[in-house]
Amino acid sequence: MKSLKIGDLIAKLPIVQGGMGVGISLSGLASAVANEGGIGVISAAGLGLIYNNPKKSLAEAAIDGLKEELRKARQKSNGIIGVNVMVAMTNFADMVSTAIKEGADIIFSGAGLPLNLPSFLTEGAKTKLAPIVSSARAAKLLCEKWWNEYHYAPDAIVVEGPKAGGHLGYKADQIEDENYSLETTLPQVVEAVREFGQKHDLTIPVIAAGGIYTGEDIYKIMELGASGVQMGTRFVTTEECDADANFKQAYIDATEEDIQIIQSPVGMPGRAVRSSFLDKVKEGLTRPKQCGFNCIRTCDVVHSPYCIMLALYNAFKGKLQNGYAFAGANAWRAQKIESVKSVMESLVSEYRKFCNK
Repeated sequence: MKSLKIGDLIAKLPIVQGGMGVGISLSGLASAVANEGGIGVISAAGLGLIYNNPKKSLAEAAIDGLKEELRKARQKSNGIIGVNVMVAMTNFADMVSTAIKEGADIIFSGAGLPLNLPSFLTEGAKTKLAPIVSSARAAKLLCEKWWNEYHYAPDAIVVEGPKAGGHLGYKADQIEDENYSLETTLPQVVEAVREFGQKHDLTIPVIAAGGIYTGEDIYKIMELGASGVQMGTRFVTTEECDADANFKQAYIDATEEDIQIIQSPVGMPGRAVRSSFLDKVKEGLTRPKQCGFNCIRTCDVVHSPYCIMLALYNAFKGKLQNGYAFAGANAWRAQKIESVKSVMESLVSEYRKFCNK
């Protein structure tokens, strides 16, 4: 399995652990993946609630939380530690600025196009920037925008397909359409990025994400031009994952039919594990009384069937009767809780086995 080179960062294994919020991938999971040669990623989503401090605002608590998670990750690992910051977050600027100030190795940013991400880089900052896109058109637009406005090119680009967990950058009718599959979209993004790179004498690695679960999957997707892969779901059922045991058990107990597409209050479709809470949502039995977090720009509390921040925070804490677990399309394949080391070894073994066929 080839290493993944992003500027002067070199990951021994071309595996990026997806940033999963709220609280699913914090310093525990990120440091464990980094220690095994991958890129560990802390999710910035919901840190204000996780580090809630009555003496401070949620925005201030979020900044403190990200600083603390990065500090703890650095104590546990000398590997590559990144931060995932969603464009749709109201505290996007705070989280990006904090990640750069604290020396995060790389920022991954999606849930909208991070068109102004390079503007946050300070003099001497070494943090790499990796936008997450869902089409070649978006990749090309973003590359041109960054270059024209900031004379900066993405250090890497993640292309996320419709089999990913959480919020999806697709319309509902595109999720099952093969024309939008990762296998179809990835080569288009690779070509668009290659053309941009040739024009400016740059090499920009493309990282594929969404539905990648085994070493065989990694081999097949890298054969289509990916320099690396991003995997979230596979790392949820690990000992080091920062979620509550009940959250992990939801994956293990799930059947393929339990993995559902839902409509999120933030205005995007999402993929999650069926729960009693989601059943209540379908029946119209839940309704937020007010917005206490103002966490996502696109969330309309007046018409929202529930507060997504509370739902995801409750799930992180294992209270699935009041929340639900986001999950990738292959979450139902999870059978046991194992260590990150075991998962990484399995992925490498599966990759080599298929590679040698």
